[in-house]
Amino acid sequence: MARYQDTTQTETLHLAPAITSRGVAATELRPWGAFTVLEEGRGYKIKRIEVKPGHRLSLQMHHHRSEHWIVVSGTARVTCGELEVLLSNNESTYVPQCTSHRLENPGVIPLVLIEVQNGEYLGEDDIIRYQDDYARTKD
Repeated sequence: MARYQDTTQTETLHLAPAITSRGVAATELRPWGAFTVLEEGRGYKIKRIEVKPGHRLSLQMHHHRSEHWIVVSGTARVTCGELEVLLSNNESTYVPQCTSHRLENPGVIPLVLIEVQNGEYLGEDDIIRYQDDYARTKD
């Protein structure tokens, strides 16, 4: 009887962990929806953000980071400085550091977008809220 020998070679691809030492990506719930940190490294963070229909994030600003938003599904109403635009699937915008901005979902389906943050400090406490539907502004 002939013996079969598997000569297929498998190569293993070793990737650096996507998330820093804080562990596995976890979804954080907010009154307007939720976000999940997908990847984080020195000077950048990538999030998946979901905004419930009819909800919006606070009018806010960040001292230490800029943001790129790419719409995956749904419709986004974006306020950036004095400009207001509507974005849909596969459209994007840039929010410069130290610029007031707001993200809203004026639609009837969840808004899903990818956010890429760039900056020296990317902590959640780098948020200055000017207006908030959920009473999270400091008086």
